[in-house]
Amino acid sequence: MANGVTAQTLTEAVADHLRRLIHLGEVGPGDRLPAERDLAEQLGIARLSLREALKTLQNDGYVEVRRGARGGTYVTELKEPVARWRARMRTVSGEFDDIVDFRIALETETARLAAVRRGPADLAALRETIDDLSRAHDRTAFRQSDSRFHAALATAARSTRLLAAVESIRAELFNTYDLLPFVDPVQESVDDHEAVYRAVEAGDVDGATTAIRDHIENARAQLRAIVFDGDPFGAPDRRTDAEAGAREERGR
Repeated sequence: MANGVTAQTLTEAVADHLRRLIHLGEVGPGDRLPAERDLAEQLGIARLSLREALKTLQNDGYVEVRRGARGGTYVTELKEPVARWRARMRTVSGEFDDIVDFRIALETETARLAAVRRGPADLAALRETIDDLSRAHDRTAFRQSDSRFHAALATAARSTRLLAAVESIRAELFNTYDLLPFVDPVQESVDDHEAVYRAVEAGDVDGATTAIRDHIENARAQLRAIVFDGDPFGAPDRRTDAEAGAREERGR
């Protein structure tokens, strides 16, 4: 028998939407959300529903409310959400690699279609995001440019469902580049995106799928270090050598 359907309330839907934006890195630590009135208008909802959604995010450690002249709703340093995310990735067997594998399946098809269907406007959008990546002066600019590249690639594929699916699966991985030294992954990421762009521009289907797969595998290695190899916020990882060895054995 099929599982029962659970209706999602408007508050839950709005909270999920805002949470996804944070996971994708479109807004991140220290960023201020638009004023309640403006954000409610953007989302097409009542301010009461928005306030309830923001309260949910506040309780979950995603946002904090600041008072005073510079008051407003700000994204936190995300320590609590990241800790919960890491705990889930580390305790649910195969969860991390399952998400990455599914992302590879989605984005290789996205790149294949983009190489066939892209037009001049698509190539211009992709080029712009790579240029922005190479000029990124901080983590905020970097993560936003990265998100725009993958959205532009899916747009070039001419599939709204692929675009929605790519954004959804990327959000499941949480955008944890804020937890890596900023200078380390930037040039590698720029090179990866450049390889995808060149293949798409040339209409090279095989090259595009290989380039995006290589890029995501590089991201897998970086994220694996965050998930399994120590505390991303600098505290020592207190697992014993035996625990570490057991984890490596399970991963084989």
